[in-house]
Amino acid sequence: MFKKYLETIKSTQLFLGIPGEEILVMLENMRPKIGKYAKNDIIKSIGASFKSIGLVLEGEVNVVKENAAGATIHMAFLQKGDIFGEMLIFTNEEDYPATILAKTDCEILFIPKESILSDCQNYCNAHRVFINNLLAMISQRAMLLNKKLEYMSIKSIKAKVATYLLEEYKKHKTKSFTLPLKRGELAQFLNVSRPSMSREMAKMRDEGVIDFHLNAFKILDFEKLVEIANS
Repeated sequence: MFKKYLETIKSTQLFLGIPGEEILVMLENMRPKIGKYAKNDIIKSIGASFKSIGLVLEGEVNVVKENAAGATIHMAFLQKGDIFGEMLIFTNEEDYPATILAKTDCEILFIPKESILSDCQNYCNAHRVFINNLLAMISQRAMLLNKKLEYMSIKSIKAKVATYLLEEYKKHKTKSFTLPLKRGELAQFLNVSRPSMSREMAKMRDEGVIDFHLNAFKILDFEKLVEIANS
């Protein structure tokens, strides 16, 4: 059953460093399930019991919440190889704190919590590597949350946008890149209104700092962008 997905699973950070044959043994013992979802399907609703780690095998996923006013807040954007639900694995909490939506048609591997925490028998070394990978991913997620807090501390929308673009530049190591988030999703991530964000982007383009078309961006004046981010 899992051989079909083996190459995809091997390429993920969660199974990094584990040989393919050992991954298959692990999966047979862990007994995960594979869920297939169409675009816009709800994979998991906020408050629902969740006792697994979800690994995105194919497609893209959005993690969202609603604030007290009923507005949707974008919490995370997940792609092939990303996981969700990992923050609940080492706690007694079972209610998922957000809603998981299929941004595109997607396939998710659900690995049960009890199989992750139980004593392994046939795959001890692989299980140890798996747990180390999982802890590394949890640490990275904590860093991302810290980054969102940093954005909240930036006062101007223009500086938030500039900071985000510089982060994407560091990630892609090029001044031309495609943003992973659509405009509305980016506005939610930065905790700003979409019209205000779009106006600031247009101003930065008029000033010759950046150029863009849809989600494709190019930094034209790197020094000026850094200056805006630090303002």
